[in-house]
Amino acid sequence: MEKQIVTQHTAIYCNDNPWSFLSTGIEKLNPTKIFILVDTNTHEHCHELFIKKSGINTPVETIIIPSGEKNKTIHTCMDIWTTLSEKGADRSSLLINLGGGVVTDLGGFVASTFKRGIEFVNIPTSLLAMVDASIGGKNGLDLGMLKNQIGVVNNPRFVIVNPTFLNTLPKHEITSGFAEMLKHALIDSKDYWEELQGFDITNLKNTHNLIWKSIEIKNNIVTQDPKELGARKVLNFGHTLGHAIESYCLESKSRPTLLHGEAVAIGIVLATYISSTLVGFDKNKLASVTAFILTSFKKQTFNKQDIESIIALLKHDKKNKAGAVLFVLLEAFGKTHINKEVSKSIIKEAFDYYDTF
Repeated sequence: MEKQIVTQHTAIYCNDNPWSFLSTGIEKLNPTKIFILVDTNTHEHCHELFIKKSGINTPVETIIIPSGEKNKTIHTCMDIWTTLSEKGADRSSLLINLGGGVVTDLGGFVASTFKRGIEFVNIPTSLLAMVDASIGGKNGLDLGMLKNQIGVVNNPRFVIVNPTFLNTLPKHEITSGFAEMLKHALIDSKDYWEELQGFDITNLKNTHNLIWKSIEIKNNIVTQDPKELGARKVLNFGHTLGHAIESYCLESKSRPTLLHGEAVAIGIVLATYISSTLVGFDKNKLASVTAFILTSFKKQTFNKQDIESIIALLKHDKKNKAGAVLFVLLEAFGKTHINKEVSKSIIKEAFDYYDTF
């Protein structure tokens, strides 16, 4: 498989052996120094493979950060900026972000702000990063428990998607990334949704094709609306409540932390229920969507206090305007509505639906 997208601002390569793209791209950039950003997981499982395969002949500096969403903070950024400065990075240096969504989000933000901007490259190693986080130029960090409150929109020079890295992931990380693919299908077409019913990570050829389909869907949307002023908002389907659930679980001392995709999967069920109530999404299809998601994602329980706390977090959602919490809703597969205000009572109904399904 060899696929690529080249635009005015970035390039995306998806290939079982993409290293020629990387070496050619680096040669064109001709950086003064190369830095590789990894977290503790990708340093252990991906870094050595990358160094062996990349064909980079010049010395590189590796920067290691702790893994996990809880480390997607300004404090981690300060550590990276300090290391870059101490190691002599200048405005012609290159930062290669080798990792999942936390690494690509954080690394893109660090590169975009260090000395007012240096070039960076994303090499996603998780399914979620391949189909979502590393595509589209959103870079940022969390403000306390609040997701992605600080950031910039700035595209990497290029993205290298090598599905071989998926072999390093535990099953729950694969499942987490699958949630973003399900979102892409719901906002794109019934055909893609039906294709995903047969998703099997062990079927490499089919998996690679489905990954590329998700990349194309996201890229087509962000190309139309890079700054998320309109059309790009559809990519937030399931994320309004999904982000609030993720933030709540991240902060809670009594609940296990949920991966991004695990929280988004719940958000998709809730948003699809709300869609059936407010914009007419077919109730039989709602049941089908819910049933399929619950075959892949463990059902969570939320008591009344949990739900109140999650709803309270919605006031921080980035799509809000003049205090109104705005949702992306689905009238049918591939037919979305943006900027839809939803009452607290309907949100609670959605949680009841999820709880009793």
